[in-house]
Amino acid sequence: MSPQYLKEVMSSGLLSFPVTDFDANGNFNAKGYAARLEWLAPYGATALFAAGGTGEYFSLHGEEYGQIIKTAVDTCRGKVPIIAGAGGPTRTAIAHAQEAERLGAHGVLLLPHYLTEAGQEGLIAHVEQVCKSVDFGVIVYNRDRSKFTPESLAILADRCPNLVGFKDGVGNIETMSSIFMKMGDRFSYLGGLPTAEVYAAAYKALGTPVYSSAVFNFIPKTAMQFYEAVRTDDQATQHKLLKEFFMPYLNIRNRTEGYGVSIIKAGAKLVGHDAGPVRAPLSELKPHEMEELKALIDKLGPQ
Repeated sequence: MSPQYLKEVMSSGLLSFPVTDFDANGNFNAKGYAARLEWLAPYGATALFAAGGTGEYFSLHGEEYGQIIKTAVDTCRGKVPIIAGAGGPTRTAIAHAQEAERLGAHGVLLLPHYLTEAGQEGLIAHVEQVCKSVDFGVIVYNRDRSKFTPESLAILADRCPNLVGFKDGVGNIETMSSIFMKMGDRFSYLGGLPTAEVYAAAYKALGTPVYSSAVFNFIPKTAMQFYEAVRTDDQATQHKLLKEFFMPYLNIRNRTEGYGVSIIKAGAKLVGHDAGPVRAPLSELKPHEMEELKALIDKLGPQ
């Protein structure tokens, strides 16, 4: 698919990151993953990100990456576009981006590099090398050690025609506003902070009406309802859901580092779509936290 197609996909609607299914031994469960995608696809997400952060990209190894992307592409063909995650060391990111393109993904989300600090010159080189290794569209993820200045993004935009998207997971309003003012419609923009619903209205005001929803994994109907409330500026519905679900949900999620992923798998299990355990170094929710989450989900009604 062309980079312009990916940009158009990102320009409207709700996007989401399906969790990756593992069996009881922690191995990739392709059958369960396919069933998950078949369940989620009809709810109306504009695109699904396979092997993203919520999909535990950071824990994948060997042939698993290709297996996950192939399962996603094959399952969702003709239903919903698949954007693949790719990241880590530059050569790993290149290898995964090329594999995703070969398998028929519609683009790639370039996740942050691993461990080491890097200046803007190094970050530019990293993104440029990945972009030039593929023909399809690339979205860069602004997060953790991969934080880009407006000037760096302008350089990359000139050098890399297939760099078409910018996802923000930092939440610095001044920087985000500066990037949008400098780059305008050169990029499509995606809100990507954890539990993005909490920030959705503010990001829409900044010119970023599109965001990715993790809770779509277990309350897809509510996730779409909240997105529609943001799209139509229905503050009453937004405030109701924020007060009754999202803020209490954050109280659970914020108790332990890594719960941003663990709580999503817990929610999926509670609604009858168990994705198996998280992999170390993540940890599972405690039994009493599962009960708290279940109570929140039950109040929302059938999904």
